[in-house]
Amino acid sequence: MDVNQAKQEHLLALKVMRLTKPTLFTNMPVTCEDRDLPGDLFSQLMREDPSTIKGAEALMLGEMLTLPQNFGNIFLGETFSSYISVHNDSNQVVKDILVKADLQTSSQRLNLSASNSAVTELKPECCIDDVIHHEVKEIGTHILVCAVSYTTQYGEKLYFRKFFKFQVLKPLDVKTKFYNAETDEVFLEAQIQNITTSPMFMEKVSLEPSMMYNVTELNTVASGDLGESTFGKMSYLQPLDTRQYLYCLKPKPEFAEKAGIIKGVTVIGKLDIVWKTNLGERGRLQTSQLQRMAPGYGDIRLSLEMIPDTVNLEEPFDIICKITNCSERTMDLVLEMCNTRSVHWCGVSGRQLGKVSPSAFLTLPLKLLSSVQGLQSISGLRLTDTFLKRTYEYDDIAQVCVVCPYMGNEC
Repeated sequence: MDVNQAKQEHLLALKVMRLTKPTLFTNMPVTCEDRDLPGDLFSQLMREDPSTIKGAEALMLGEMLTLPQNFGNIFLGETFSSYISVHNDSNQVVKDILVKADLQTSSQRLNLSASNSAVTELKPECCIDDVIHHEVKEIGTHILVCAVSYTTQYGEKLYFRKFFKFQVLKPLDVKTKFYNAETDEVFLEAQIQNITTSPMFMEKVSLEPSMMYNVTELNTVASGDLGESTFGKMSYLQPLDTRQYLYCLKPKPEFAEKAGIIKGVTVIGKLDIVWKTNLGERGRLQTSQLQRMAPGYGDIRLSLEMIPDTVNLEEPFDIICKITNCSERTMDLVLEMCNTRSVHWCGVSGRQLGKVSPSAFLTLPLKLLSSVQGLQSISGLRLTDTFLKRTYEYDDIAQVCVVCPYMGNEC
């Protein structure tokens, strides 16, 4: 083939245009003081400018719409839409026209064509139009490959294609933190930052829990019969701003009763984020499954089921403890209660609690009193497994506020 041969002229012309919504017209207002030389001239020009908002001429955003002048940015989670047109520029009828649109990413090639069947014929000055949509799910370089094949009226089969490259950017930066409560509850803090150059309307940020958990959103405050968002009625996230969402997860009863399940790595769930930008362009992201390392409780777990918030000085009060066997063997437990400087246990120390099977638990009511006023730590419980002669000590089990009934209720 001669390398100097002229490029073949095709009978069909291919045009591809990205479909995006317009933006509000922006202008740079020029103002000055009334005592300056121009006087009221600049203000009068702004009032006569048809693109400005009447009564708010100094506002940069106008009331007119501007069509996109370039390809623009595409962010992960948004929908990429494109208009594809094949026009017959010749003076002859073209037959068997097949238009194919593929999107090539770093990991896969997707067919976006609405129809894979060929058009029988295309007369001069006529065109074939198609609109494709694709929800972007990968970051990085994307290539839109548009290929056109057709047959001339003389039976010659021709083929050509065009490539359109664009980058998909990351719109949000999502960070998560886990906080383990004294009970089986887990608190998830999600920090979401807008790393785009335009504000976002956060339509929904929710946590879809795994099958082991029930979730409670802690992002509202009580306001009458309905809850009001802690971020206000207009949930806008400005560029580079960060917002924190909090969720409380609690194991379902059928899983919480099985002590062995809470060991090791547990799947919490995934975040579902929906936002809108500019004139209502919608985007959506779902994180991968969030996992956290569950705290280890050893062979025996001791937790409090009931404890009063405030007690009187030198007056006995009741608590209820829950003892769970987290091991894979049966234990024979003995309870010892050791007094501290401020907390004194009421009852017999060294009593037998009996045998506890694996994953089983027992509920134990106890009575104690405090001889020191203020915020006091409950400590001094000791459990001994007589089978293996192992002792487990528990300090700082909980805290209680001790007040003097004759001197007010301050801790």
